[in-house]
Amino acid sequence: MSLLDVRDLSVVFQRRGERPFTAVDNVSFSVEPGQTVGLVGESGCGKSVTSLAIMGLLPRRGNKVTGEVNFDGADLLKLRPDDMRDRRGRDIGMIFQDPLSSLNPVVPIGTQVAEVLERHRGMDRKAAMKEARELLDAVGIPDPTRRLKEYPHQISGGMRQRALIAIALACKPRLLIADEPTTALDVTIQAQILTLLKQLVDETGTALIMITHDLGVVAGLCDTVNVLYGGKVVERAARHDLFARPRHPYTHGLLSSVPRLDSPRGERLHAIRGSVADNIPWVEGCAFAPRCDNVVDACLEGTPPLEPTATGGDLRCNNPVSEEVAVP
Repeated sequence: MSLLDVRDLSVVFQRRGERPFTAVDNVSFSVEPGQTVGLVGESGCGKSVTSLAIMGLLPRRGNKVTGEVNFDGADLLKLRPDDMRDRRGRDIGMIFQDPLSSLNPVVPIGTQVAEVLERHRGMDRKAAMKEARELLDAVGIPDPTRRLKEYPHQISGGMRQRALIAIALACKPRLLIADEPTTALDVTIQAQILTLLKQLVDETGTALIMITHDLGVVAGLCDTVNVLYGGKVVERAARHDLFARPRHPYTHGLLSSVPRLDSPRGERLHAIRGSVADNIPWVEGCAFAPRCDNVVDACLEGTPPLEPTATGGDLRCNNPVSEEVAVP
């Protein structure tokens, strides 16, 4: 049985005097206990909005969220705000993209970790601070006793990200959502954070949703990958199948855009032409059609369905890339 089952999740933003904008369009996926599921795509494809909708962190006004988000038998979209607040932190943790803006700048790191323990586990301040020190030590922050009293601006970006991970893991949640946790970090710190996340999943059995545009992160961490474009899932496959045989032209383009160490000197990088803004509404056809090299007439005749593939994944494309076409 799935720990998290997202079914036909849609998020529509509406501002007065403007046309509604669909950021997430009937997205469905599931997460098993101990599984790592990736949500991949360019900026603006709906990855982060999907995670915020799951967590119930979207603004109360100006948007409409529909569909189902079933977590351990309960639809999170139908919970009262107080009940959802109890779930966040205790059952579902989230690591946000920018730790400097996510952490409170005027509250010491130790207090921010301890308040989660006090709120969800009923610990007193002394016991919570002791547990907070152990959590900071567990996520690899050096000299955790001193860091408890320091403020976010006094520690490095890598340590801030580790502090966010400590907060997210304080109550041993069954599901962890990581929203591009390595974006602002240098390569060596990225590797350390990803190794830490992988260890946590392996040791605790926590399910992980990894939101990223970095295919290198996907290659080393995810079991199943959902590729999003224009708010919809366009391809879903196991990690090895996706990298070996990308079928959707968008997925193929993303993989082809990754620089290779074995490429000849001076060879130009492959790029997907156009930008995310160059799309069409899904009701008129495939949103990727204006940027696609495989476009056919059927691509402009309504939304292509998401259909099962022979390898056990799903594909939304009228003219997919041949399995014989290798990624450059």
